[in-house]
Parts: sequence; C-alpha cells; structure tokens
Amino acid sequence: MNATGAQGHRQRGATLVVAVFLLVVLAGLGAVAVRLTLMQQQTVNSALLAAQAFHAARSGIAWGAHRALNGGWCATTTLALTEGGAAGFSVDVSCAQSTHVEGGVTIDVFVIEALAEWGAYGEADYVSRRVEAKITNES
Repeated sequence: MNATGAQGHRQRGATLVVAVFLLVVLAGLGAVAVRLTLMQQQTVNSALLAAQAFHAARSGIAWGAHRALNGGWCATTTLALTEGGAAGFSVDVSCAQSTHVEGGVTIDVFVIEALAEWGAYGEADYVSRRVEAKITNES
C-alpha cells in the first residue's frame, strides 16, 4: 500500500510541472502575438504618414507651379498645411528659374522642389518626402 501511495504522489507532482510549463508557453505565445500586432499597427501608421507626406509635397509642387505660371513667382518659402490629410505637415517649396530662347520664342523653365516633413528628424514618427517638377510657360 505504501508503494502505491508514493507512486500517486509522484504523478501529481509531474502534472504540476506540466501545467506550469504549459502556462509559461502560452504566456510566451500571447506576448509574441501582442508584439506582432503592435509592430503591424506601427507599420500601417508609418505607411499612412509616408503617403500623406508624398501628397503634401505634391500640394507644394502644385502651389509653386501655380505661383510660377501666374505671376512669375520663383522663390523659396515654407508652407504650414492645416487642412485635411495634410494637416500638420510643413512643406518647404523652392524654385529655380531659367530662360531659354528656341526658334525666336522665349521659354521660362521653372524647377520646383517641395520637401514635406512631419515630426522632428531623429524621432520615431518622423517622415519626409521630396518631390521635384519641371514646368514651362510654353503654350
């Protein structure tokens, strides 16, 4: 009777070890799942900010092109965007102008560059996009 009782006691101890092992493994899997979810959310947020930065830079190009073609403006300025998906972006717009004569016709060429930025350089949420366009006043 004593041998049977000792064997039953050892089995209960083995069950406890297996249960603790399973709890540790399941907790580890849960932690990995949470970490992967957070990384996926950060990736989506970064991609969204990158797309917004690209379109903010394109807005700067459109603004510079309008100013250049409707008044000959060609300088450097900074725009602080406040509307829609571009709100919060800072866009540095620069312009370089050159004049060429082709076949007796004077053509102005404007090279417009826009740099859209969100956040501060070196921070985790910093994003920037640079876009360049060349336009002419030729009809």
